[in-house]
Amino acid sequence: MAKYTRAFWTANFAELFERMAYYAVFIVITLYLSNTLGFSDIEASIISGLFSGGLYLLPLFSGAFADKIGYRKSILTAFTLLSIGYLFLGMLPVMLESGGLVEYGEKTVFHGLRESWERYLIIPIMLILMVGGSFIKSIISASVARETTSETRAKGYSIFYMMVNIGAFTGKCFVDPLRSMVGDEAYVYINFFSAVLCLVALVTVFLFYHSTNTSGEGKSIREVVYGLRKVFTNGRLLMLILIVTGFWIIQQQLYATMPKYVIRMAGEAAKPGWLANVNPFVVVVFVNIITQFMAKRKALTSIAVGMFLIPLSALVMATGNLFDGDLFGAHPITVMMVCGIALQALAECFISPRYLEYFSLQAPKGEEGLYLGFSHLHSFLSSILGFGLSGFLLAHYCPDPSLYASTAQWEAASADAHHIWYWFAAIGIISALALIVYAKVTSRKSSQA
Repeated sequence: MAKYTRAFWTANFAELFERMAYYAVFIVITLYLSNTLGFSDIEASIISGLFSGGLYLLPLFSGAFADKIGYRKSILTAFTLLSIGYLFLGMLPVMLESGGLVEYGEKTVFHGLRESWERYLIIPIMLILMVGGSFIKSIISASVARETTSETRAKGYSIFYMMVNIGAFTGKCFVDPLRSMVGDEAYVYINFFSAVLCLVALVTVFLFYHSTNTSGEGKSIREVVYGLRKVFTNGRLLMLILIVTGFWIIQQQLYATMPKYVIRMAGEAAKPGWLANVNPFVVVVFVNIITQFMAKRKALTSIAVGMFLIPLSALVMATGNLFDGDLFGAHPITVMMVCGIALQALAECFISPRYLEYFSLQAPKGEEGLYLGFSHLHSFLSSILGFGLSGFLLAHYCPDPSLYASTAQWEAASADAHHIWYWFAAIGIISALALIVYAKVTSRKSSQA
């Protein structure tokens, strides 16, 4: 603990609260859009993808802006916007005239807003969340770089990534119990929980985040623009981002495809929130062990190990549809999904901390926010591509059962549902092979320099 500053720990605890808030909402975002607001699978996937993509595109600019105005002001701005955004995301169905609620006997049923144009009011609310979240993406990871030394940085990022996944695990834990109690209204109420968490983070940062490292603050706009141009023309970093995008396209399916897939294939009793929690649980347990194990190896070597694990995880997920009857006392879709997600989490342990470390080491002093914001470009691309592809694959291989007149018709339409995961396995294999080529080419160029 003594190795790291109070600003380091405050930033990490703020990240913990933000991740709890984000994942509590994001694990059910496509269900919220479809079941609550009445969007189709394709519409919900496109909206979710654009939201997630914008959340990771904006750090390119918010990171550079944060370097100029200072991290403390930026984090306070971020959590103010996030608190407001989550509050209004929960209030949206309540504020609308119809509210999506109808009386059915003694029970109030939430049927969504399928015929109402007012559901599109979610767009400005998501814009508020995107701007607030974009500051967090760049600033917290950049704070880790600023508050560590070259000797403590790899360990610092493993701590940071452990906090991310503790938050992801904890946030998702609230979703399924709430869904069991109130049904689809849980997708509305969970937003109020996230708003409170962001308010707690706001107060924590206000009271405790005071960094002595203020390099880069007070830059002119010209200097900010020059830094953006420089990082956008760094071909080596751009190529690595494009390759790692393949990993994140598969990782995005925890939120884009998996919730609807397991509910439709394993039944309404399936708990996608608990399944998704396999990922952060495995990461929390193994990330420090794997980072320590790979500490003496190059960052690209560690990333390559993870890149070859990720297509294997997609293939394992596909096998759940091939079994008849229960497997180990549970639905085979559930069992194989757990195995695949666990493999995915191990891949993440090899990739993410070392990837952030790699980018932080490329950043000139005072431009950590810019470079760490730039590093998240892969999530912008994977969100747009991953969610967009998910919507079309679900509609083709695993459509909404409510669109069919009988169970037999739906079962015939979804007989090849597992083919969804073959598509993502192919993307993972191509990306892993591309990284090997990249490592060889960059190693050769470095030796010639």
